[in-house]
Amino acid sequence: MTTALICDDRRSVREGLTRVMGAVTGMVRIDAVGHGNELLARYSRQPVDIVLVGTQRAVPTGVDAVRRLLAAYPTANVIVFGAPDDAGSITAAIAGGARGYLRWDATRPDLLAALTHTLTSNAVQSAVTRTGPVTALTERELQVMLGMSQGKSNGQIARELFLSEDTIKTHARRLFRKLGVKDRAEAVAHGFRQGLVS
Repeated sequence: MTTALICDDRRSVREGLTRVMGAVTGMVRIDAVGHGNELLARYSRQPVDIVLVGTQRAVPTGVDAVRRLLAAYPTANVIVFGAPDDAGSITAAIAGGARGYLRWDATRPDLLAALTHTLTSNAVQSAVTRTGPVTALTERELQVMLGMSQGKSNGQIARELFLSEDTIKTHARRLFRKLGVKDRAEAVAHGFRQGLVS
């Protein structure tokens, strides 16, 4: 029997996630709040098995809400969800103690699979987890990943490294391929979990 709490200030997002999560086997209660302060108040009164927090929209910010919740309740199982190019917020939330993340544009089957996996695992984790040996990256690929983790655009990374933006994109594609990820957010989360960035 599983309970969940969703935090995002968009009613449509809360309702959509509630519908999808309602299809997860064993889910018995799903509550939703619109703000970080409500999240903390609700969780303090009625802890749940899993918490989903939007990284960009919850007020105070999702990242701040995650940090505050986990500072008060270190064993809370928190997953953040956000835009695939919002690597900075996702990384900050994971650094603050979130156990994993979901892309806001994940398909319904992907979302159901991720939630089912999360709820049946001993440790909550994202689709990108720290398993096996650390992936060997070149120095340039590590520099690109570091820039991504700081929320910098390809153009900003290129200027800092005195390279063309196309060259940065090439390094990024190689980086994604080596890590087996689809986008910046997954790459940064993977790097964080493997200790490649901090």
